[in-house]
Amino acid sequence: MTRTKPLSVIVYIALGAAVGWLLEIALMASGLPVAIPPLTVGIALAVLGALVVGLAIPVRRSVRDRQRQIDPFYATRVVVLAKSSSIVAALVVGGGGSILVFLLSRSVIAAVGSVLAAGVTAGGAIALLVAALIAENMCSIPPGDDDKDEDDPAPVRPH
Repeated sequence: MTRTKPLSVIVYIALGAAVGWLLEIALMASGLPVAIPPLTVGIALAVLGALVVGLAIPVRRSVRDRQRQIDPFYATRVVVLAKSSSIVAALVVGGGGSILVFLLSRSVIAAVGSVLAAGVTAGGAIALLVAALIAENMCSIPPGDDDKDEDDPAPVRPH
């Protein structure tokens, strides 16, 4: 699995921002109240970021020390969780940021609670994005390491 590239993160942020902005415009145009994420969303995203990094620490220790063995399925699950968390966090950063910009750009001043909730959501998503990218980096094998085992005998050469 390849690492998450910065360009893909930027594309996901832009996609989330476009969808969030269009959703807010459509809701406003139809006379419905705009979508405001609850304050707990941002807090939950930040906690999820801490959990992702916490799950990646044993994998990092195993890669660094070489004496500790770790279940390869566990390491794979952690990498997949980190990669998917970075994609979702990038989408939510775009969506939360677009809601925040939308609320601040209106001629009618939005309620402080709405602006705060959108800001906390965007901040929590940024925390999750950074944590997921760190966890993904923690689960990578350093360059130059092969999957060869030191106990394997030398390869047999044909005569």
